[in-house]
Amino acid sequence: MATSPETRLPETRSAAATRHQRPSFEVNLDNFSGPFDLLLSLIAKHRMDVTEVALAVVTDDFIAHLRGQDVWELEQASEFLIIGATLLDLKTARLLPGVETEDPEDLELLEARDLLFARLLQYRAYKDVGADLDERWHRGAGSFPRNVSLEPRFATLLPDLVLAIGPEDLARIAARALAPRPTPEVRIDHLHAPAVSVREQASLIVARLRRHPVSSFRALTDDAGSTAVVIGRFLALLDLYREGVLAFEQPTSLGELTIRWLGGSRDVEVSSEFDDEDGAEGPTSEAAVDSASDAGDADRPVTSGGGRTDD
Repeated sequence: MATSPETRLPETRSAAATRHQRPSFEVNLDNFSGPFDLLLSLIAKHRMDVTEVALAVVTDDFIAHLRGQDVWELEQASEFLIIGATLLDLKTARLLPGVETEDPEDLELLEARDLLFARLLQYRAYKDVGADLDERWHRGAGSFPRNVSLEPRFATLLPDLVLAIGPEDLARIAARALAPRPTPEVRIDHLHAPAVSVREQASLIVARLRRHPVSSFRALTDDAGSTAVVIGRFLALLDLYREGVLAFEQPTSLGELTIRWLGGSRDVEVSSEFDDEDGAEGPTSEAAVDSASDAGDADRPVTSGGGRTDD
């Protein structure tokens, strides 16, 4: 029984050198001409149909190749016999009718055909691995490891220790490192804008309307520093309207809103349900600025269209 290529023992270095020195086996067919290994590669990759290969011609070329050598190599002949038998079985299986059947013998034949392909691919894989190992063997045969330990003068070499601080500095550093850490605090005062007092805005509007009984909403909010102040003054106007001390006029929808003062010179107690207790404690800085500006603008007229004109 012949030994398969994948189970033979690894060859020695001399045998590998002899194998590399022998001439390659060339195949000359009608549809292919080249090395036998290339033919096997094409068949394994399904780039050439095995039924188109004349195995008789391949066998004749191999015999002629052996006769041309001075020394016959049994190993090379054994390899060719194994591969030739595999190709012959594979070609026989491919030439059978491809009719689907459930006959156990036909099914076994199809399974054998697949096994033949697997054997051919396995042979190619083992041959490539053997060539790679042989190349590494020759490349590593001339290499020798060099084990060198660290020289004693480098093994005991340490940097010089330089102390730039004294005992007092070291004590201060230790005290600072061991001191308890302060509890971290997260400030939230920046999360909310200060509230606008509706009561303060109402007092401001009353003072302005007493000087200029007819004004527009645009003129009353022209100096507002933020949207919150505009909303506060609008709510203050609603409170004063509910008290009956002013009237609204708006000839067209979404047009200019005119405010007329009806309270005269009597005192008006301004109170708003929109203010909380914090907002009633005192005037905000903006209201104080508005009051100061009103004191200096007593003679400045306010037009009903919302714009101011200087005298």
